[in-house]
Amino acid sequence: MITCSLTYVIDPSKLDAFEAYARAWIHLVNRMGGTHHGYWLPHEGASDIAYAQFSFPSLAAYEDYRHRMAGDPECQAAYAHAQATGCIRRYDRSFTRPVLEGAAPADLGMMP
Repeated sequence: MITCSLTYVIDPSKLDAFEAYARAWIHLVNRMGGTHHGYWLPHEGASDIAYAQFSFPSLAAYEDYRHRMAGDPECQAAYAHAQATGCIRRYDRSFTRPVLEGAAPADLGMMP
């Protein structure tokens, strides 16, 4: 599995427009074979930072999604919404792989 983590710098005065964008992408990623883990919008602290995460089974599956997304009318409409409203100032994207199973410290050779 590969997870895409996004950090957005948003326009706080356009939070409603960004939330509409976020809801659209949750639907779109899930429709296109990914698993969207949600968006986290500002509540306390910095008012212009938001986060999102979504996963695909593999890097190849993510790359296929990116290819299909480029020609998908609903995806293009979501991008157009962000462009027209100016709700996103910039974003950073990184890719990680999860560790989802725990282990007792004794199993790791950490205990005497």
